[in-house]
Amino acid sequence: MIILGIDGLDPDLLTKFMAEGKMPNFARLAAQGSFRRLTTSIPPQSPVAWSNMITGMNAGGHGVFDFIHRDPKTLQLYFSTSKVEGPKHSLHIGSWVIPLGGGTAEQLRHGKAFWEILDEHGVPNYVYRIPANFPPIVAKGKTLSGMGTPDLRGTYGTFTFYTDDPTAAVGALEGGEIVQVEVKNNRVATNLIGPDNSFRRNSLPSTEPFTVDVDPLEPVARIGLEDRQFVLKEGEWSGWVPVEFQLMPLFGNWIGNVKGICRFYLKQAHPRFQLYVSPINIDPENPALPISTPSGYSRDLAKQIGEFHTQGIAEDTKALTAGVLDDKEFLEQSHTVLAEHRRAFDAEFPKFHQGLFFFYFSSLDLNGHMLWRLTDPQSPAYDAALAAQYGSSLEEFYEQMDQVLGEVMPKVDENTTLLVLSDHGFAPFRRSFNLNTWLLNNGYVTRKADAGGDSSEPFADVDWSRTRAYGLGINGLYLNVRGREREGMVDPAEADALLREIRQKLLEVRDPKDGSQVITRIDLASEVYQGPYARTGPDALVGYNRGYRSGWKTILGAFPAEVLEDNTNPWSGDHCMDFTKVPGVLLSNRKIEAQAPALTDMAPTIL
Repeated sequence: MIILGIDGLDPDLLTKFMAEGKMPNFARLAAQGSFRRLTTSIPPQSPVAWSNMITGMNAGGHGVFDFIHRDPKTLQLYFSTSKVEGPKHSLHIGSWVIPLGGGTAEQLRHGKAFWEILDEHGVPNYVYRIPANFPPIVAKGKTLSGMGTPDLRGTYGTFTFYTDDPTAAVGALEGGEIVQVEVKNNRVATNLIGPDNSFRRNSLPSTEPFTVDVDPLEPVARIGLEDRQFVLKEGEWSGWVPVEFQLMPLFGNWIGNVKGICRFYLKQAHPRFQLYVSPINIDPENPALPISTPSGYSRDLAKQIGEFHTQGIAEDTKALTAGVLDDKEFLEQSHTVLAEHRRAFDAEFPKFHQGLFFFYFSSLDLNGHMLWRLTDPQSPAYDAALAAQYGSSLEEFYEQMDQVLGEVMPKVDENTTLLVLSDHGFAPFRRSFNLNTWLLNNGYVTRKADAGGDSSEPFADVDWSRTRAYGLGINGLYLNVRGREREGMVDPAEADALLREIRQKLLEVRDPKDGSQVITRIDLASEVYQGPYARTGPDALVGYNRGYRSGWKTILGAFPAEVLEDNTNPWSGDHCMDFTKVPGVLLSNRKIEAQAPALTDMAPTIL
C-alpha cells in the first residue's frame, strides 16, 4: 500500500486543474479508480485531522482538539500534540544549574497509530513526516516526525532579522525577533539566538557569536560563524549552516552543547543592512531531540539528501506576515522546502517493495494559507500587481504534486493499493470574527472595572467570578464550569442550556458589511465526540462560514475592539471553519464503496 498525504489538497481546485489538463496523473487515477470528497475532522485543523487519520478516532479518542490546549485549573496554554520539559531535579552551584538526569519530550496524542498495529502483525512500514507524531512513537519501521516538531528553541519556528535601520521595531514579534545591529568599519558583530540555557539560573537564551563583513562598494557580504566563512550576494540564500550552542564549561570544555542548523538570507547590504536568519532547526545529523525511528534514521537520510528542515512547519509564514520576507523571498524558501521533500521521496520510494509506504507533503497547505489572496480579488489583502507576478504560484505547487503522483503510478500493480488523501480543503479567509469580543459584548465575559485595552496576556483583567464562557484556540468555545475551571461559576447542571443559548445567538450573527451569515454551525462536544477525552477539550466547536475565521488575537484570549475586522494579513486562505465546507480529498486506484468516506475511516481501511 502506498499513501500520499497531501496537506490542504482542495477538491474544488483539484477538479478545476484536472479539467484544465494541468494535473493529468490525478485525472488518470480518478478515471481508473475513484475520487471522493473526504469528510474532515471537527474542527478541521491539521493536528486534529491527521490524528483522526492516524488513530481512526475523533478528538474524544485521541485528545487533540486544536493547536492550543489549556489547563483548566491554571489557564496555562500549551501546544496540543507534544510537551518538552527539562530535567526534574538539579544541583545549584553559584550561577550554574547542574541537571540531574535528562529532559523529556512527550507526545500528547493518545490512541494507537495504524503503523503500531502493522508492527504488531509484522507488516513493514515507512511513515515520513506525518503530523502529530513528535516525538515519534516507538516503531519498528522508519519514521520521521512532522508538524508538531519544534525548532531548537522549542517554538513552532522563530526567525531572527538583523538590521541597522533605526526605525525598525526592535524586539520579539509573533514568530520572530528583530535585532538592532551597528555596521562599524563595514563589520557587524552580533549573535545567533539559541535555546534557553537551562544550565544558567533564569534560563537566559544561549547565544553564538558571528560576524558579517559588508563590502563597502558591492552588494555582497562575508559571514563568519564558528570556523566557517561564506559569502552572500544581496538576494542570495545560504545553504544549511551548522551551529553549536555552548551551554556549560567544565574543566576547559563545554558540556550539554546542542547542535542546530540554519539558513542565512542577505536581504540588503546597503544603504541599510538587512539579514534574515531562519529558525534554528534541530540538526538531523545530530538531533538534540528525538525526531526519527530508528534514532539514527534522520542522520542516514541527511547523508543521502543533505541537511533538511526538521521543524514541523517548515515554510516561514511568520516572516512573510511580518514583512521581513516578501512574496518572492517567501516563495524561494517554500520551493526549498518542497525540493527537500522531493529529494527525500526520490531517495526512499525506490527502496519500497512491500508493506506500507506513507509520505507527507506540506506545500499546498502552507502556500494555500499565504498565497490565496493572490487568487481572490475579493480578499482585503489582494494586490493586483502581486497577483500578476505570483498569482499562478499555488497552481504550480499543485502541478508538482501531480509530478510526484506520476512517479508513483508506474509502480502500482494489481497487488498494490494507492491512496492519495488530504486532511481538509481550503477556503478564503476575508474577515476575522473576534469571539471573545462578542462574548464580552453579549455579557458572557466580564472584565474588571479598570481593564485596559488589548493585552498580550491571555484573558488579562477578566473577572472570572462573573464570566460564564470564553473562547480559546481557533475554534474552541469553553464554559467557565464550577469544579473544572479554577474560578468556575457555571453550575454543571445548567451548562447544556447555556451552550445552546450561546449557539443560537452565534448562528444569528450577520456581517454588517453584506449581511452574510458568519457562523454556519456549532457542534457541541457532547454530540460529536466519543471516547475517554471527549470532555477534556472545548465544550463546543465554532464552525465559521467560508470567508470567515477567528481573529488572531481572540485565539489567545484577547479582546480586540471590533467583533468583525477585515483580514489584511498575507495569511488569507484557511480551513478552520465549518467542517462541512472544507472537505478533503480521497483518490484510489481501487473503487471506493463509501459515498461519503471520512478521515476516521482511513486507519481501518489501511489495516
